[in-house]
This record gives sequence, C-alpha cells and structure tokens, in this order.
Amino acid sequence: MANSINNIIFFLASAICFLCLLSIAHGESHFTVEGKVYCDTCRVQFITKATSYIKGARVRLECKDREGGAITFSAEAETDATGTYHIPVNGEHEEELCEIIPLKSPDPDCNEINQDPFVKKAAQITLTNHNGIASPTRSANPIGFLKQQAVPECSGILREMGITPSGLVP
Repeated sequence: MANSINNIIFFLASAICFLCLLSIAHGESHFTVEGKVYCDTCRVQFITKATSYIKGARVRLECKDREGGAITFSAEAETDATGTYHIPVNGEHEEELCEIIPLKSPDPDCNEINQDPFVKKAAQITLTNHNGIASPTRSANPIGFLKQQAVPECSGILREMGITPSGLVP
C-alpha cells in the first residue's frame, strides 16, 4: 500500500515538474502591469494626505524599441473606483523601454498634465522575467493629474512635511 502511494506521489511530482518545464520552454511571458492614478491636489508632483484617486482615468502602456524608438507594444486601460488600473501584457519586453503614460482624467477640475520639461510625465516599468522579480505583476509608480488650484489645506500639509514656500526645510 505504501509503495503504491509513493508511486502516485512520485508520478504527480514528476507531472508538475514537467508542466513547469514545458511552460518555461514555451517562453511566453504573461505580466500584469498595475498602478494608481491620483489627483495632485497640492500641485507638488507627489502624493500627500490631501491626495485623491481618480476613477475613470485613462492610461497607456507603451513599449518602444531602444534603437529606433518604434512602438512595439501598446495597450490602454481605465482606472476603477480606487484609481487602480490593470493592463495584461504577453511576451518579453526586455530590450524595450516601457512606460505608463497618462492620457485623460474625467475630472474637469483635475485633468492637467504637467508640461514642465524637467518633470517626468510617465512611469517607467520593466517587463521581463530576467530581472529577479518572481511575480508576474509589475507595479508602476503612481501617475498624477494636476488640480486646477491647490486645495487650501496644502500649505499646512506641506509645512508638516518640512516643506516651506521656498522649498527649504526650516
């Protein structure tokens, strides 16, 4: 009886190992890129206590060839009620530059994309299995749309953080 149970366990373990090797040999990677889109209520380019997340915002994942800059992959997504998007991606994009680009905010009071040339407008993301990350989920940095006018509580929030109008910590 014990011998037959050992044989069954050995067979199941062998089958599982074989299926794992088969999926590796097949070479098709599947990723999910996720991230959040927020309303930058203080117009400071980072999340604060006054930050809110945007439902229905549109973003695009674009991967470009490093050499010529040609787009090799593109997909769009919309955020859910928590301001979170999920973009499924098939294939390796190890030799490409991939980024999440903000497209549109449904909030007319918080729909401005910063045009400052020194501010990064997109979140870069790595889409390969050759970087030590075991999970198929890739988390992008949050993307913000600017509120038309900073909310009144921002000056107090920034003061609490040690940020003064001159940008120096007192």
